[in-house]
Order: sequence, then C-alpha cells, then structure tokens
Amino acid sequence: MTEEKKNIEVCFSPALFRHFRNPEAIAVIVDILRATSAIVTAFENGVERIIPVGTLEEARALKETGFMVAAERDGLVRDFADFGNSPYNFTRERVAGKQIVYSTTNGTQAIHVARDCIHVVIGAYLNFTALKNWIMRQERDVIFLCAGWKNKFNLEDTLFSGAMARDLIATGTFDTICDSTKASIDLYGQARGDLMKYIDKVAQRSRLRKNKLDDVIGYCHTFDLTRVIPVLRNNHLEALETNPDEL
Repeated sequence: MTEEKKNIEVCFSPALFRHFRNPEAIAVIVDILRATSAIVTAFENGVERIIPVGTLEEARALKETGFMVAAERDGLVRDFADFGNSPYNFTRERVAGKQIVYSTTNGTQAIHVARDCIHVVIGAYLNFTALKNWIMRQERDVIFLCAGWKNKFNLEDTLFSGAMARDLIATGTFDTICDSTKASIDLYGQARGDLMKYIDKVAQRSRLRKNKLDDVIGYCHTFDLTRVIPVLRNNHLEALETNPDEL
C-alpha cells in the first residue's frame, strides 16, 4: 500500500492565512528581509528566547519592565528600542543569554496569525537544510506563511517558499495541489540560476537601499550558515532541541 504524501501549501500573506487553516500542519514563518533571518541569527548567537509582540505599545510596555527590545516599523528602528531588525544587530556580545522582545512590520504579525498550528517554526536561507530535514521527519502537512509587506505579496518570501517546496517534493514524500505552491516553485526556478540578480528587483531591496539598510541582503540569502531552528512555545520563540546528527 502506497503511503499518502504530505501536502505543501504556500500562503502569500498573513491576511490570507485563515483560508489555509490546518491546526495539524507545521507553519513555517518566512520573512527573509529581514525578521526571520534576524531571528535565526539571534539564536545562532545564543539568545535565550525571543518574545514576538504585535504592537509597538506592547513592546514599549515590556521595555519599561526591563526587557531588551528590538523594534522597527517600515525598516526603521523605533526610538525606545535597543536596536532594530538587522541580523547584524544580533551579535553574540549583545544577545547571548538574553530574552528579547521583538516587534516588526511584518514578521511578528505572521507569527501571531499562525500560532494555533501544531508547530510554528522560523524559516530562512540561513537554516535551510536543517529546517528541511526537520520538516521531513515530522511527517506532517506544511504551510509556508510569507510575511509579505503589510499584508501584500512579496517576491523574496515567495522565492524561499518555492525553493523549500521544490526540495521537499523532490524527496518523494511531499506533494502539492496548491497553485500558490506551484507558482512559488516556478518563480524560484526562474531565479535560482542567479538568485542575487533576481533579488535586485524586489521592492524591499529598494526600501532598504533608500534607508541605507541594504548591507544585509547578501547575508539574508546565504544558505546553511546555521543548524538552529527557532520554534514557538507558549508565546515565545526558543531554539528547537534536536539531535545535531539529524540536521
């Protein structure tokens, strides 16, 4: 008897996620420029936990209780925050052993809407292979939730989702009947020959360049710099405990 393949879906925006509702699925949060890349970097550099909050008011209130805060809107650090959303902010010297409150334009909103899924994990090129291998072992359906830009479609999150979906389907244990997944795979197929050249056209690159924040773009599109997988537990993110030999 042939074992049923697990399903892959790609949701292009947090505003659409209610239409993909599947509490038994893994939700992979994708915000390549820059939230999920920054979160993965923070855990690679020893942060103890990250507390994602949806509003600046929540972040400010927690700052007043003594938490370190990373907060941005439209790419710019807020005046009360310790730092913003660049992965380069999350150095080992600054974050090791710390608990950080985190609020961003898009990424933390995506985490919030997916919180009822059985597993909510953070995806980036930086942890690509480790995450792919972990997903394969779970034997569950998976939804890639693109943070997008203010509930709109974006290219960079879609490309990552297409890359991951393509590799998972190639294992023979996953499949898709989801048009957004197929479109994501096709888009990545166009871009993969020169990913950075393709990324030059994305809107977020222009926004970051305008604010002189585009120094992280190459880093955020680098595969496999870490094997850490951040996971949502009781409204905070922590590093998933895994056997390194399995990643």
